[in-house]
Amino acid sequence: MNEIDSRIVRISVEVNNKLNVYEGSNGLSIKAVGSKSTSTKQNECTVTIVNLSQSNRDFLLTATSPFNANKTPKQLIVEAGRESYGYSTVFVGNITSANISQPPDIALTLKCLTANYQKGNMIGTTQANNAKLSDIAKSAAESMNLNLLYQAIDKQVVNYQFSGSNTAQISGLKNLSNNLDVYIDNNQLIVKNSNKPLATQFKVIDMDSGMIGIPELTEQGVKVKYFLDNFSRVGGGLTIKSQLNPAANGDYLIYKLDFDIANRDVPFYYTAEAKRL
Repeated sequence: MNEIDSRIVRISVEVNNKLNVYEGSNGLSIKAVGSKSTSTKQNECTVTIVNLSQSNRDFLLTATSPFNANKTPKQLIVEAGRESYGYSTVFVGNITSANISQPPDIALTLKCLTANYQKGNMIGTTQANNAKLSDIAKSAAESMNLNLLYQAIDKQVVNYQFSGSNTAQISGLKNLSNNLDVYIDNNQLIVKNSNKPLATQFKVIDMDSGMIGIPELTEQGVKVKYFLDNFSRVGGGLTIKSQLNPAANGDYLIYKLDFDIANRDVPFYYTAEAKRL
Protein backbone atom coordinates (compact mmCIF):
# COMPACT_ATOMS: atom_id res chain seq x y z
CA MET A 1 0.00 0.00 0.00
CA ASN A 2 1.43 3.36 -1.02
CA GLU A 3 1.71 5.42 2.18
CA ILE A 4 1.23 8.73 0.35
CA ASP A 5 -1.98 7.56 -1.34
CA SER A 6 -4.18 9.51 1.05
CA ARG A 7 -7.60 8.26 2.09
CA ILE A 8 -10.69 10.30 1.20
CA VAL A 9 -14.07 10.14 2.95
CA ARG A 10 -17.32 12.04 2.42
CA ILE A 11 -20.87 11.86 3.68
CA SER A 12 -23.86 13.05 1.65
CA VAL A 13 -27.30 13.66 3.13
CA GLU A 14 -30.28 14.12 0.82
CA VAL A 15 -33.12 16.27 2.11
CA ASN A 16 -35.94 17.47 -0.16
CA ASN A 17 -34.02 16.19 -3.21
CA LYS A 18 -31.05 18.39 -2.31
CA LEU A 19 -27.72 16.75 -1.59
CA ASN A 20 -25.71 18.20 1.29
CA VAL A 21 -22.09 17.00 1.15
CA TYR A 22 -19.66 16.89 4.09
CA GLU A 23 -16.04 16.01 3.25
CA GLY A 24 -13.10 15.15 5.42
CA SER A 25 -10.95 17.45 3.30
CA ASN A 26 -12.90 20.37 4.79
CA GLY A 27 -11.48 19.76 8.26
CA LEU A 28 -14.19 17.35 9.44
CA SER A 29 -13.44 14.21 11.38
CA ILE A 30 -15.62 11.43 9.91
CA LYS A 31 -16.11 7.86 11.09
CA ALA A 32 -18.47 5.26 9.58
CA VAL A 33 -19.07 1.78 10.94
CA GLY A 34 -21.55 -0.67 9.48
CA SER A 35 -22.46 -4.10 8.20
CA LYS A 36 -23.98 -5.49 5.00
CA SER A 37 -25.10 -9.05 4.25
CA THR A 38 -26.79 -11.24 1.66
CA SER A 39 -29.62 -11.99 4.11
CA THR A 40 -33.03 -10.32 4.05
CA LYS A 41 -32.21 -8.16 7.09
CA GLN A 42 -31.51 -4.46 6.65
CA ASN A 43 -27.93 -3.27 6.29
CA GLU A 44 -26.88 -0.81 8.99
CA CYS A 45 -24.45 2.04 9.42
CA THR A 46 -23.51 4.55 12.11
CA VAL A 47 -21.78 7.76 11.04
CA THR A 48 -20.07 10.17 13.45
CA ILE A 49 -18.98 13.62 12.31
CA VAL A 50 -16.93 16.01 14.48
CA ASN A 51 -16.22 19.69 13.79
CA LEU A 52 -19.46 20.44 11.94
CA SER A 53 -20.53 24.06 12.16
CA GLN A 54 -23.50 24.79 14.41
CA SER A 55 -25.64 25.69 11.41
CA ASN A 56 -24.92 22.30 9.76
CA ARG A 57 -25.57 20.44 13.02
CA ASP A 58 -28.84 22.27 13.58
CA PHE A 59 -29.93 21.59 9.99
CA LEU A 60 -29.30 17.84 10.22
CA LEU A 61 -30.83 17.50 13.70
CA THR A 62 -33.95 19.36 12.57
CA ALA A 63 -34.29 17.64 9.19
CA THR A 64 -34.03 14.14 10.69
CA SER A 65 -36.14 14.77 13.79
CA PRO A 66 -39.18 12.47 14.20
CA PHE A 67 -41.17 15.62 15.00
CA ASN A 68 -40.35 17.19 11.64
CA ALA A 69 -43.54 17.59 9.60
CA ASN A 70 -41.58 16.75 6.45
CA LYS A 71 -41.81 12.95 6.33
CA THR A 72 -39.92 12.46 3.07
CA PRO A 73 -36.97 10.02 3.27
CA LYS A 74 -33.65 11.39 4.49
CA GLN A 75 -31.05 9.44 2.56
CA LEU A 76 -27.43 9.09 3.61
CA ILE A 77 -24.54 8.06 1.34
CA VAL A 78 -21.12 7.01 2.60
CA GLU A 79 -18.28 7.21 0.08
CA ALA A 80 -14.62 6.48 0.64
CA GLY A 81 -11.47 5.67 -1.26
CA ARG A 82 -8.01 6.93 -2.00
CA GLU A 83 -6.73 9.81 -4.05
CA SER A 84 -5.33 7.43 -6.69
CA TYR A 85 -8.72 6.00 -7.69
CA GLY A 86 -11.29 8.35 -6.16
CA TYR A 87 -14.48 7.68 -4.25
CA SER A 88 -16.56 4.50 -4.29
CA THR A 89 -19.92 4.02 -2.59
CA VAL A 90 -19.74 2.06 0.66
CA PHE A 91 -23.29 2.46 2.00
CA VAL A 92 -26.65 3.98 1.06
CA GLY A 93 -29.57 4.07 3.50
CA ASN A 94 -32.12 6.15 5.36
CA ILE A 95 -31.32 8.09 8.54
CA THR A 96 -33.31 6.72 11.48
CA SER A 97 -31.92 8.93 14.26
CA ALA A 98 -29.54 11.81 14.91
CA ASN A 99 -27.91 12.77 18.20
CA ILE A 100 -25.15 15.06 19.44
CA SER A 101 -22.56 14.56 22.14
CA GLN A 102 -21.62 16.84 25.00
CA PRO A 103 -19.10 19.70 24.50
CA PRO A 104 -16.29 20.48 24.01
CA ASP A 105 -15.86 18.15 21.02
CA ILE A 106 -19.43 18.06 19.75
CA ALA A 107 -19.99 15.00 17.59
CA LEU A 108 -23.09 14.38 15.49
CA THR A 109 -24.05 10.71 15.25
CA LEU A 110 -26.38 9.48 12.50
CA LYS A 111 -27.83 5.96 12.58
CA CYS A 112 -29.03 4.53 9.27
CA LEU A 113 -30.76 1.45 7.84
CA THR A 114 -31.11 0.33 4.24
CA ALA A 115 -34.47 1.23 2.62
CA ASN A 116 -35.96 1.95 6.03
CA TYR A 117 -38.41 4.49 4.59
CA GLN A 118 -40.00 1.75 2.49
CA LYS A 119 -40.99 -0.24 5.60
CA GLY A 120 -43.90 2.14 6.15
CA ASN A 121 -45.25 1.77 2.61
CA MET A 122 -47.89 -0.95 2.33
CA ILE A 123 -48.57 -2.48 -1.07
CA GLY A 124 -50.58 -5.25 -2.68
CA THR A 125 -49.66 -6.90 -5.97
CA THR A 126 -50.84 -9.81 -8.09
CA GLN A 127 -48.97 -11.28 -11.05
CA ALA A 128 -50.31 -13.25 -14.02
CA ASN A 129 -50.98 -16.97 -13.69
CA ASN A 130 -47.48 -17.75 -14.93
CA ALA A 131 -44.98 -14.97 -14.24
CA LYS A 132 -41.21 -15.03 -14.53
CA LEU A 133 -39.28 -14.65 -11.30
CA SER A 134 -37.22 -11.93 -12.97
CA ASP A 135 -40.39 -9.96 -13.79
CA ILE A 136 -41.62 -10.24 -10.19
CA ALA A 137 -38.21 -9.05 -8.97
CA LYS A 138 -38.29 -6.14 -11.42
CA SER A 139 -41.71 -5.07 -10.16
CA ALA A 140 -40.50 -5.27 -6.54
CA ALA A 141 -37.40 -3.19 -7.32
CA GLU A 142 -39.46 -0.50 -9.06
CA SER A 143 -41.87 -0.25 -6.12
CA MET A 144 -38.90 0.36 -3.79
CA ASN A 145 -37.21 2.84 -6.18
CA LEU A 146 -34.24 0.51 -6.60
CA ASN A 147 -32.29 -0.75 -9.59
CA LEU A 148 -32.50 -4.49 -10.15
CA LEU A 149 -29.41 -6.68 -10.49
CA TYR A 150 -30.74 -10.11 -11.46
CA GLN A 151 -28.23 -12.97 -11.67
CA ALA A 152 -30.33 -16.01 -10.81
CA ILE A 153 -31.70 -18.87 -12.89
CA ASP A 154 -35.12 -17.71 -14.03
CA LYS A 155 -38.23 -19.76 -13.30
CA GLN A 156 -41.99 -19.61 -13.72
CA VAL A 157 -44.03 -18.66 -10.66
CA VAL A 158 -47.72 -19.60 -10.56
CA ASN A 159 -50.31 -17.20 -9.07
CA TYR A 160 -47.86 -14.93 -7.26
CA GLN A 161 -49.55 -12.58 -4.80
CA PHE A 162 -48.10 -10.26 -2.20
CA SER A 163 -49.58 -7.96 0.41
CA GLY A 164 -47.69 -6.13 3.13
CA SER A 165 -44.76 -3.81 3.77
CA ASN A 166 -42.77 -2.81 0.70
CA THR A 167 -39.51 -4.17 2.09
CA ALA A 168 -41.18 -7.46 3.05
CA GLN A 169 -41.15 -8.24 -0.66
CA ILE A 170 -37.51 -9.22 -0.16
CA SER A 171 -38.55 -12.12 2.07
CA GLY A 172 -41.39 -12.89 -0.33
CA LEU A 173 -38.95 -13.27 -3.22
CA LYS A 174 -36.52 -15.27 -1.09
CA ASN A 175 -39.29 -17.74 -0.21
CA LEU A 176 -39.90 -18.53 -3.89
CA SER A 177 -36.74 -20.65 -4.06
CA ASN A 178 -34.33 -22.31 -1.65
CA ASN A 179 -31.44 -21.36 -3.89
CA LEU A 180 -31.82 -17.57 -3.85
CA ASP A 181 -30.06 -14.68 -2.19
CA VAL A 182 -32.31 -11.60 -2.19
CA TYR A 183 -30.97 -8.45 -0.57
CA ILE A 184 -30.42 -4.71 -0.96
CA ASP A 185 -26.95 -3.28 -1.46
CA ASN A 186 -26.84 0.50 -1.75
CA ASN A 187 -29.40 1.40 -4.45
CA GLN A 188 -29.75 -2.08 -5.90
CA LEU A 189 -32.10 -4.98 -5.26
CA ILE A 190 -29.93 -8.03 -5.90
CA VAL A 191 -31.35 -11.44 -6.78
CA LYS A 192 -28.78 -14.17 -7.38
CA ASN A 193 -28.16 -17.86 -6.92
CA SER A 194 -27.05 -18.45 -3.34
CA ASN A 195 -24.18 -20.77 -4.31
CA LYS A 196 -22.62 -18.39 -6.84
CA PRO A 197 -20.94 -15.00 -6.39
CA LEU A 198 -21.92 -12.00 -8.46
CA ALA A 199 -20.60 -12.23 -11.99
CA THR A 200 -17.48 -10.13 -11.55
CA GLN A 201 -13.84 -11.04 -11.14
CA PHE A 202 -12.74 -12.25 -7.71
CA LYS A 203 -11.10 -9.89 -5.26
CA VAL A 204 -7.64 -11.32 -4.49
CA ILE A 205 -6.49 -10.90 -0.89
CA ASP A 206 -2.84 -11.49 0.01
CA MET A 207 -0.03 -9.77 1.87
CA ASP A 208 0.62 -7.47 -1.10
CA SER A 209 -3.00 -6.40 -1.66
CA GLY A 210 -3.98 -5.15 1.78
CA MET A 211 -4.60 -8.22 3.98
CA ILE A 212 -4.49 -7.35 7.68
CA GLY A 213 -3.39 -10.16 9.98
CA ILE A 214 -4.14 -13.81 9.28
CA PRO A 215 -7.40 -15.12 7.78
CA GLU A 216 -9.47 -17.03 10.34
CA LEU A 217 -11.23 -20.27 9.43
CA THR A 218 -14.92 -20.44 10.42
CA GLU A 219 -17.69 -23.04 10.22
CA GLN A 220 -18.78 -21.75 6.81
CA GLY A 221 -15.45 -20.69 5.42
CA VAL A 222 -13.28 -17.76 6.41
CA LYS A 223 -13.17 -14.37 8.09
CA VAL A 224 -10.58 -11.93 6.79
CA LYS A 225 -9.75 -8.24 7.30
CA TYR A 226 -8.21 -6.06 4.61
CA PHE A 227 -7.84 -2.44 3.59
CA LEU A 228 -10.85 -0.74 2.02
CA ASP A 229 -10.92 -0.93 -1.78
CA ASN A 230 -13.17 0.12 -4.64
CA PHE A 231 -14.01 -3.42 -5.77
CA SER A 232 -15.32 -5.58 -2.91
CA ARG A 233 -19.05 -5.98 -2.42
CA VAL A 234 -21.31 -8.23 -0.42
CA GLY A 235 -22.29 -11.22 -2.56
CA GLY A 236 -19.08 -10.96 -4.56
CA GLY A 237 -16.19 -13.37 -4.91
CA LEU A 238 -13.00 -13.49 -2.85
CA THR A 239 -9.74 -15.35 -3.43
CA ILE A 240 -7.42 -15.73 -0.44
CA LYS A 241 -3.69 -16.38 -0.75
CA SER A 242 -2.16 -16.61 2.71
CA GLN A 243 1.41 -17.69 3.43
CA LEU A 244 0.86 -18.04 7.19
CA ASN A 245 -2.43 -19.97 6.97
CA PRO A 246 -2.46 -21.86 3.64
CA ALA A 247 -5.48 -23.89 4.82
CA ALA A 248 -7.55 -20.76 4.18
CA ASN A 249 -6.42 -20.40 0.59
CA GLY A 250 -9.09 -20.72 -2.09
CA ASP A 251 -12.19 -19.10 -3.56
CA TYR A 252 -15.07 -17.80 -1.46
CA LEU A 253 -18.42 -16.00 -1.65
CA ILE A 254 -18.78 -12.96 0.65
CA TYR A 255 -22.03 -13.25 2.64
CA LYS A 256 -21.25 -10.55 5.22
CA LEU A 257 -19.14 -7.43 4.76
CA ASP A 258 -18.42 -5.12 7.69
CA PHE A 259 -16.73 -1.76 7.23
CA ASP A 260 -14.89 0.50 9.65
CA ILE A 261 -13.81 3.78 8.07
CA ALA A 262 -12.20 6.91 9.52
CA ASN A 263 -10.39 9.74 7.82
CA ARG A 264 -8.31 10.69 10.87
CA ASP A 265 -8.12 7.46 12.87
CA VAL A 266 -6.53 4.06 12.25
CA PRO A 267 -9.51 2.08 10.84
CA PHE A 268 -9.93 2.01 7.08
CA TYR A 269 -10.86 -1.57 6.29
CA TYR A 270 -13.38 -4.23 5.39
CA THR A 271 -13.94 -7.42 7.35
CA ALA A 272 -15.41 -10.11 5.11
CA GLU A 273 -17.09 -13.32 6.22
CA ALA A 274 -17.26 -15.71 3.31
CA LYS A 275 -18.26 -19.29 2.54
CA ARG A 276 -16.05 -21.71 0.64
CA LEU A 277 -16.94 -22.39 -2.97
